[in-house]
Amino acid sequence: MRASTHLIAVLLIAAAACGRDRTPPPPDTAAIDAIGRQVNDLADAYVTSFFDAFPYNAVTFGAEDRHPDRLADHSLAALAKWQAREDELSRQLRAIDAARLEGRSEAITYKFLRHLLESSQRYRTCRMELWNVSPTYTGWQSDLAVAAGQQPVATDEQRRHALARFSQVPKFIDDEIANLQEGVKLGYLAPKNNVRVVIEQMDALLAAKVADSPFVQMAPADAAEFRSALERLETTGIRPAIRRYRDYLRNTYLAAARDAIGVSANPSGSACYTAAVNYFATIDMSPQQIHDLGRTQMEKILAEMRTIGGRSFGTSDPAKLLILAKNDPKYRFKSREELIAYAEAAIERAKAALPKYFGRVPKAPVVVEPYPPYLEKSAPAGQAVPPTADGKPGKYLINAYRANEQSKAGLESTAFHEAYPGHHMQAAIALERTDLHRVSRYFFLSGFGEGWGLYAERLADEMGLFSSDLDRLGLLSNEALRAARLVVDAGMHGLGWSRQQAVDYLLSHTTETAARANAEIDRYIAVPGQATAYMIGNLEIRRLRTEAEQKLGAKFDLREFHDLVLQDGTVPLRALGEKVARWMAGKQ
Repeated sequence: MRASTHLIAVLLIAAAACGRDRTPPPPDTAAIDAIGRQVNDLADAYVTSFFDAFPYNAVTFGAEDRHPDRLADHSLAALAKWQAREDELSRQLRAIDAARLEGRSEAITYKFLRHLLESSQRYRTCRMELWNVSPTYTGWQSDLAVAAGQQPVATDEQRRHALARFSQVPKFIDDEIANLQEGVKLGYLAPKNNVRVVIEQMDALLAAKVADSPFVQMAPADAAEFRSALERLETTGIRPAIRRYRDYLRNTYLAAARDAIGVSANPSGSACYTAAVNYFATIDMSPQQIHDLGRTQMEKILAEMRTIGGRSFGTSDPAKLLILAKNDPKYRFKSREELIAYAEAAIERAKAALPKYFGRVPKAPVVVEPYPPYLEKSAPAGQAVPPTADGKPGKYLINAYRANEQSKAGLESTAFHEAYPGHHMQAAIALERTDLHRVSRYFFLSGFGEGWGLYAERLADEMGLFSSDLDRLGLLSNEALRAARLVVDAGMHGLGWSRQQAVDYLLSHTTETAARANAEIDRYIAVPGQATAYMIGNLEIRRLRTEAEQKLGAKFDLREFHDLVLQDGTVPLRALGEKVARWMAGKQ
């Protein structure tokens, strides 16, 4: 086995080795039960405190909405209060001797909560709140739009709550301006290109019809009075706040924004990137290790492209193959409607095939929905939104921007990533596990979560879900995109790469269009480290499966393995490895 391929495994195994030589004391059931209750109580306190501080996230996380009439206080003073609460919970959690909980559900809760708290504390060095001018999902204009789309509005009471909640959007936006002003004083700045993209998004929001606002579209067709109230809010409160934000970015902030794209240009930027990788991927790796791992994986993927190209496309040259798949009109969609229908058909096939590969299949459905027009130019290829506690289905938000320029290659693979057997399945199973602690049901760790999404794409090929070799080429292109993310994310934030270097690398190794490649790179610039989670998590899940297949032989059951991996929600990668090791020992 090549050492570079198993770098992640080596790091995880080394970390897990700490403390193995201690012989545990004889079981004391009452004492262990008491420790378990301590862990659950702290996890309860975290969940309650989080949704008290950030109420609107309840609808985007699929949780019970404790404060349906409140948005969130986004000021720096409120953030400092939340961070003090995190510090207190972390102190209490570290005081617990959790080693005796191994094999119990509370052990998973402890490891999950500890990573959530400690990685968040480390991540503070980035001071993201001071420079979050983001054209992607971390921008308020995307985050609040998703919340509006998930807000319950079926009854008069729910509509009163919705109106009260989204009446607070103007203050939320004004707090964003104040936070950026503080960032300028302290030297924490967003890069100029991302600022320009967000200004374009604000222009599009302000130019759109009032009826097309995401804060108006939450009104049902038969709720004329509610719609009128939302339209008044949009015109008298929300749009003036958007205009203030746009004008501040255009007239003041843009001149101060940094020219450098890497977070290393901000104060403590190198420490920020290391902390961000830990926060998202749930493992510590240096920029050079990440970059090298990406290049190694890319070589393997290109070898597979050569095989499929020679078989079905008349060329074994990956560069020519990708150009053909991107540029030949016969491989492109003809309309938005065809693109959306293609995704819907793939998801239906996947749903029908699930019982052969999973013992537990979620009840909540998923629907395909295009991004709103003001976001689609700079939105990612797709995004999963979990189902809600009040019965709204999960959503696969799909990017239909310039559909007739989009290659069919990759669309099925992305649908499998976001819906079945990927994120929707993962999130819905966790939400339906009422015996699982709420912290694991509602909160998401990218290393495992995005790793599962990428694993699901390759699993879909095992399930026979792809329509053709063009779609399998899309799978390889999607995998190449995730390998490229390791290369370019670490390249830009840790190794001095330029934005154009990163865009060129994506274009030469994937079927991404120029528009999509630019949007992808702007996303990685806005959220350092997050893009590393996909391939890192996928490689670890795949490694654990291979190890289990080899060790268990005829005793290995793929359905059982998949249920085991998904049963506890998203977990830190180290905790997943420990869980699979215990399962293998029990089977043997």
